[in-house]
Amino acid sequence: ETAQAAAVSSAEAQLKVAQAQLDTARAQVGQSEASLRQSQLDLEHTIIRAPVEGVVVSRNVDVGQTVAASLQAPTLFTIAQDLSKMQVDTSMDEADVGRIVLGQKATFTVDAFPGRVFRGEVVQIRKAPQIVQNVVTYDVVVSAENLELKLLPGMTANVKVVTDQKADVLRIPNAALRFRPPGVESDRSAQGRPGGGGGPGAARGGAGGPGAARGGAGLQGRVWVLGTGGKPQPVTLRVGITDGTYTEVAGDELKEQQEVIVGLGTSPERPAPSSGGPRLRL
Repeated sequence: ETAQAAAVSSAEAQLKVAQAQLDTARAQVGQSEASLRQSQLDLEHTIIRAPVEGVVVSRNVDVGQTVAASLQAPTLFTIAQDLSKMQVDTSMDEADVGRIVLGQKATFTVDAFPGRVFRGEVVQIRKAPQIVQNVVTYDVVVSAENLELKLLPGMTANVKVVTDQKADVLRIPNAALRFRPPGVESDRSAQGRPGGGGGPGAARGGAGGPGAARGGAGLQGRVWVLGTGGKPQPVTLRVGITDGTYTEVAGDELKEQQEVIVGLGTSPERPAPSSGGPRLRL
């Protein structure tokens, strides 16, 4: 009986040892499975997939180059998701950004297609100012369709935003507003009119590009017409909006098809002036 009891105790001890070894083996299997999953995850991380479908615009790494992960993830590729829809970031002067509102129509040209005008719409006016050499500008985003894929990222565009427009109005060339006969000084009050020399209402680049419309009806200007005896005669008039080339006549001081003086005419031989005075160009 004593021998049998000893054999039973020995068998129970061996069973406990075998169970402990089984638990250890199961734990090692679980650890190996976790290590396998980590290795599979690391293997998947060696393949970098784009988050979106699109066209690769730029590649900043080469095949075989080591890419180190850090607090700031490095940029490997720049991808354009949809080149059929482009946006133009314009630098709008602070003096013009107040007249820009969402939904305004815009046109722009690029150097690659000088004879073509592209059309878009103002979709965003960003509030962060951009200061370069004490000049404050704001980023105005213009959205444009690019169904023919002619526009490419990074192109330089000359943008014009239509801030105001009028139809069927009388207009005169801005050269007529700038003209002064010899010996006549320009009055200071005319400096504020559109098309004038640098006043508050002068045409500026920015909204509408070079020569954008500024000011409104009620500003005064002065033009010269041929009076009696063929001599220049001044006409003071009210002017409205301007596109930098032509200015609206807001009053009734001039009639349609009436000629105004825009400059002095000279011949190639530069003859001596006649007694009648300089030749006027209408």
